[in-house]
Amino acid sequence: MNLIPKILFTALSVVAIAACQQKEETTTRTSFFDKSGMDTTVSPGDDFFTYANGKWVKETKIPDDQTGWGSFNTLYEENLQKTKSILIEAAASDAKAGSIEQKVGDFYASGLDTTTIDKLGYEPLKAELAKIEAIKDYKEALNYLAASPGNPGGKFIGYYVGADDRQSTINRINFGQAGLSLPEKDYYTKTDESTKKIRAAFLNYAAKLFTLVGVDSLSAKTKANTILTFETTLAQSHKEQADLRDPVANYNKFAVADLTKQMPNLNWRALLNTMKLINVDSVLVGQPGYYKALDKALPTVPISELKDKLIFDLLDENARLLSEPFEKARYEFYGRTLYGQPKQADRWKRVTQFVDRGLGEALGQLWVKKYFPAEAKERMLTLVNNLQKVYRERIEKLDWMAPETKKVALVKLDRFVKKIGYPDKWKDYSDVTIKRDDFYGNVQQTYIHHVKEDFAKINKPVDRAEWMMTPPTVNAYANPTNNEIVFPAGILQFPFFDKDADDAINYGAIGMVIGHEMTHLFDDQGRQYDANGNLRDWWTKADAERFNTKTQAVVNQYNNFTVLDNLHLNGRLTLGENLADLGGITLAYQAFKLTKQGQGTEKIDGFTPDQRFFLGFAQVWRTKVRDESLRVRVATDPHSPDKFRVNGPLTNFAPFYAAFNVKPGQKLYKPEVQQAKVW
Repeated sequence: MNLIPKILFTALSVVAIAACQQKEETTTRTSFFDKSGMDTTVSPGDDFFTYANGKWVKETKIPDDQTGWGSFNTLYEENLQKTKSILIEAAASDAKAGSIEQKVGDFYASGLDTTTIDKLGYEPLKAELAKIEAIKDYKEALNYLAASPGNPGGKFIGYYVGADDRQSTINRINFGQAGLSLPEKDYYTKTDESTKKIRAAFLNYAAKLFTLVGVDSLSAKTKANTILTFETTLAQSHKEQADLRDPVANYNKFAVADLTKQMPNLNWRALLNTMKLINVDSVLVGQPGYYKALDKALPTVPISELKDKLIFDLLDENARLLSEPFEKARYEFYGRTLYGQPKQADRWKRVTQFVDRGLGEALGQLWVKKYFPAEAKERMLTLVNNLQKVYRERIEKLDWMAPETKKVALVKLDRFVKKIGYPDKWKDYSDVTIKRDDFYGNVQQTYIHHVKEDFAKINKPVDRAEWMMTPPTVNAYANPTNNEIVFPAGILQFPFFDKDADDAINYGAIGMVIGHEMTHLFDDQGRQYDANGNLRDWWTKADAERFNTKTQAVVNQYNNFTVLDNLHLNGRLTLGENLADLGGITLAYQAFKLTKQGQGTEKIDGFTPDQRFFLGFAQVWRTKVRDESLRVRVATDPHSPDKFRVNGPLTNFAPFYAAFNVKPGQKLYKPEVQQAKVW
């Protein structure tokens, strides 16, 4: 199970894909703000999210195959329809063997061939199952996992390959905590009814997978219980989600020889050799405590139980690629129970996700050629440059930062890289062979390709032109080790950006997203990286203390927000995103005030330019989420729920008070001395 690199994401992860199918938009949009979605019976000073979106939230039905619904989802659905048309065309074409059209087209067609997939059942896994059955001890189990060409280390060994945080020009392999099937450690120990229900469902799911490969029901239940017990042991060694956000505490460089001495049962040297990383003599380990616990646990687990865990992991990881009973079992647990998704997404949507993940930049080439004109990239760059100028002005005028710290901060700001739309250089998939009748094999081919690609980078110079999202993605990210902000083509469309929209809407929407990503490079994590992307302390001690005092106010504010049955948000876990939201709206507003509309008073839809700016911002974040999904998000997601991504920053923002006449006594009002202000 590979880990996600340390990237600070701006948007929600899209868990499922939209159910409703929409035609590609061919008409010119004339309206850029949904006035009908507002609830004007609510005072904007009490709950601006509901004032801007309340009627929409009340009337919107979440599609059955979704865990939530909102602006990100609707745009994702539109992009999915565009991607579908490309894949259908490629699948129907007589494309040359080895061409990107042949690969994406045949990959898509293979995933839709359910007749062949269902006929095979779990045949594609039988060779792997036989290998597991032949394992005699934990050492052979580790050897089996490490030798997997498409998933070296399996679920026990989590890793990613990326820039060394303290030497950002060189790629290293970084190992992190792993081994669990449930979202995070507390799911194994919490005793509330919701969590107990999830654990019971997990046991049923694990048992179901075993019965699907011929195990009797009683034995299957026993195996499921031993897996949960083992994972519970591993979970005790995991760090809390909020603690994973500390880049200094999670930077631990080890010589492989020293790790092997410290953890002789894991035998890191042999493990890496089997992974074909013979020349790797030092590694980064984010959470050594997990690997120490794994090293201690492995010899104590009966080999039969360890093999059960390996079999479950194999079935769990590949259930989506097998026949309908396997797919259904996986959906029933992860989709319906864990995230509250009543209906599984259409198969074509699920297959499209596999193509995008596996051959993302091959598909991306076709996507941007058809849907992302060069002028859109130029307009976006202008917006980014405008917000960069505003950020410079704000840093220069900060009253709490010393000149020596400001000097380095401004160098970092001036040097950050802006990636817009799509890469200048596309990835090469010539080593990937795609067959029209082998969906499982095609997915494995892409897995093997990505492993080879990653391992080839280790101890080599970082390619700063590389992207970590595919072009159709509805998201954006900031990467502190590259000192960069990245905006895929997929997000640069309405409701985030439209060339015909007024500046208030564009600056409130995509302008806020741009400012959000810029702020990530200076949030509680990002600020610890210098202009070259190296993790080092470039702040004066006094400035760092003042920053921490200011950010603690943000932590306290979000700790007091609640959802569902008085479930509190985790201000530490969400701090980086909350700071980025506050910085994003601040920068976007100041940049908007430099435009002609921002300096004027002409009303549109009955609202002043400033009011329209804030309403456009609020409607971009309008989302309705199922309770089950919301519980998982509060426990694991570094982003606050969307209502608080709107109301939270605005309670700290005087221009919002002025635009909507927010007064003492209203719920969003705070005296200026209590307002959280950082950048």
